[in-house]
Amino acid sequence: MKIFIDSADLEEIKTGISWGIVDGVTTNPSLIKKAIEKYGKGNFSMEDYIKELLRVAGRLRPVSLEVVSADTKNMVIEGEVLYTKFNYVANNVVIKIPINPNIGAGNNFDGLLAAKELKNRGIPVNITLVMTAEQAILAGKIGADYVSPFIGRIDDFLRTNANLPFKKSDYYSEEGVYIGDKLLEDNGVVSGVHMLSMIKEIFENYRFNTKIIAASVRNARQVREVALLGCDIATVPFSVLEDLIIHPKTEEGMKNFIKDVEEEYKKIFEKGV
Repeated sequence: MKIFIDSADLEEIKTGISWGIVDGVTTNPSLIKKAIEKYGKGNFSMEDYIKELLRVAGRLRPVSLEVVSADTKNMVIEGEVLYTKFNYVANNVVIKIPINPNIGAGNNFDGLLAAKELKNRGIPVNITLVMTAEQAILAGKIGADYVSPFIGRIDDFLRTNANLPFKKSDYYSEEGVYIGDKLLEDNGVVSGVHMLSMIKEIFENYRFNTKIIAASVRNARQVREVALLGCDIATVPFSVLEDLIIHPKTEEGMKNFIKDVEEEYKKIFEKGV
């Protein structure tokens, strides 16, 4: 499974790459704005910052950049602008398109139409904001390069509908949660990871070439769960990347190891090779 970092912070991206575990980057306008504010608005224009982000990621790591419009015509224009302006930097730009941009305008399929047109123009696309297996099927049908099911947001949706208090980082069981003898579910989906398993099975059934990106991953355990499913990619925030390597018994073992090392063994290293 590949791991993408869900961040626009240059230092986070550089650090993750230096660890040898980051295979790509997903961003959105909010993440980019937050990162620019961190490094100082006077230090970067928006365009210069995006170019630097792409350089840091490098040629072998795809970077998803998102359109902002909600109609086919303008999403296609914006996707082409982003690709033309930035892809030359490191040949790694992917355009994020929402599966359903309808915000009351009755244009449910404009995202798919835009993605299909961009694909026809040779521009790679990542269909985002996917919340059902049904939506993912449509992304696979049009030949999207990537589809991003938001597993954490499904867990949030289930908890919110049941009036359960939670923090975003709280683990939600892939097998679902019961209140009394009632299993929380939405149209047969009992967790975000459960939804992802459905998408994986469907894509294998019909040999879709679209890569599945597990998005909105909230904790290290979910990374393990989507890996067990055979998911192509998990995109995770920097804090979750850090958590992947931590266990108290590992730290305890290191402390005991250092304490117990014999002086004679240490002397082996004193003169080098």
